[in-house]
Amino acid sequence: MNLNKVVLIGRLTADPELRTTPSGAHVTSFSIATNRNWADKDGNKREETEFHNIVAWGRQADVVNQFSKKGNLIMIEGRLQTRSWEGKDGQTRKTTEIVAERIQLGPRAAGTATRSAGSEDKTEADNKQEDMPVIDLDSDDIKPEDLPF
Repeated sequence: MNLNKVVLIGRLTADPELRTTPSGAHVTSFSIATNRNWADKDGNKREETEFHNIVAWGRQADVVNQFSKKGNLIMIEGRLQTRSWEGKDGQTRKTTEIVAERIQLGPRAAGTATRSAGSEDKTEADNKQEDMPVIDLDSDDIKPEDLPF
């Protein structure tokens, strides 16, 4: 049995870049940083940062491009892929990247902007459609024992 699976949680190092292939498919490329903390043999705290190149296709590419920006937290599940090409200098180049199969966007701070094509940035407060309904358990209409959970 073989397995090619990557799970990362990190922060975007720059705004995602959306492109369209000649066949019309949407693809977004972005990079995330992950940190590792540990104590060395002398007890000193150490930190190491790794950078990962991510590629998302189709609807996921659109969502990442629209709702993510530099610094946002994101979780990626995907697979490693190595591809090669010939550079302008005739040298063969290789890169290993993660092809996203599942993406989960992390929480955003209140008032942060979302990006959308052809429009100005809007804050979450501007996009807010309605307040969360409040359930009043002291009301005669709803009894705690009637709740299914």
